[in-house]
Amino acid sequence: MMNKELLERLEQLETRLAFQDDTIEQLHQEISAQGLEQARLKAQLSLMVKRLQQLQQPSELASEADETPPPHY
Repeated sequence: MMNKELLERLEQLETRLAFQDDTIEQLHQEISAQGLEQARLKAQLSLMVKRLQQLQQPSELASEADETPPPHY
């Protein structure tokens, strides 16, 4: 009787372990995918920051045009 109970409990534990292993693998894959997505988003953000900085810098032509009066003066 005790032997049968131990075998049933061992089987239950092995089943739970198999499900946990599967869950851990799924979580690992999801974390890896999120890491790749995060790296892609960081690269896009960096590019956007550079473009925004370029747009905010006054161009040399614009600063000369601001200082030079129009030809009709």
